[in-house]
Amino acid sequence: MIHHLFIINPAAGSYNRTEEASAIIHKICRARKLDYEIRVSTAPGECARIAREACERGGQLRIYACGGDGTLNEVVGGVAGYDNAAVTVYSGGSGNDFVKLFDEPKAFFDLNRLMDADEATFDLIKCNDTYALNICSVGLDARIGTDVSNYKRLPLLHGFRAYAASTVVNVVKGISEHYRVEINGETIDDEMTFVCVCNGRFYGGGFNPIPEADPSDGKLDVLLVKKVKRLQVPGIIGKYKNGRYKELTSVATYYSTDRVVIHCDQETPVNVDGELRRAKDVEMKVAREKIRFFYPKGLSWAAGEKAKV
Repeated sequence: MIHHLFIINPAAGSYNRTEEASAIIHKICRARKLDYEIRVSTAPGECARIAREACERGGQLRIYACGGDGTLNEVVGGVAGYDNAAVTVYSGGSGNDFVKLFDEPKAFFDLNRLMDADEATFDLIKCNDTYALNICSVGLDARIGTDVSNYKRLPLLHGFRAYAASTVVNVVKGISEHYRVEINGETIDDEMTFVCVCNGRFYGGGFNPIPEADPSDGKLDVLLVKKVKRLQVPGIIGKYKNGRYKELTSVATYYSTDRVVIHCDQETPVNVDGELRRAKDVEMKVAREKIRFFYPKGLSWAAGEKAKV
């Protein structure tokens, strides 16, 4: 029998959905006569601990990250390395960006549909000593992305508006830093605005930087964006948001790789699926571990043709 574990993050989204989500979970699981439990996290990192301890007890598990991308990231970090658990997200966050990979992301708000599931095996990004399922970045983009949470709960600042507000503030703080990047046997030593590393396709409330990124192909899709002027930022961000990076060849270079190393002159913000880390040296690579991800039956996440390097 599969054990269904629901891990609720009360800090996800614009308000605490614990009671609302619990009522739906109880109703549906009892009707289906499932073996299930609900756990509620009380502190950062607890979702990962709950997931890991469940995996260690053994048996086949389906784990539902009840929240947004940050909740999913924590649960994935706890499950990484355990083959007895499959993971999904029962959406309740403010961004819910990872599931935009699928052709019907709203289906992840429907628990009945999540119960009738298909499953895929996805890659993970190993970023220094932590894991990411979706997108990591360093530089201006990381500062913008990890500051978004400061704006999401303000009136009228949800989704892309929160990202736009964070962009304005961080552009004022500074555009570029000096990095030494090692990728595909090449070393790039230059002033850069940011480095974006994609396993998934969407982040930041709807940004889709590399539309052909495929989380099952054993590769990372990377954009290196060199130093730009402040006045260039709005035009670049517009194309970057909509996956038009091929129109930015004067400032952006695309790579397909399984590993990238970024050396910074000083400790710098690193975005790991929307969570803030800081490091001076950052290694991002395709992790040895994979993740079993289940999703509503019949949905598609197939990517288009891979970009030409």
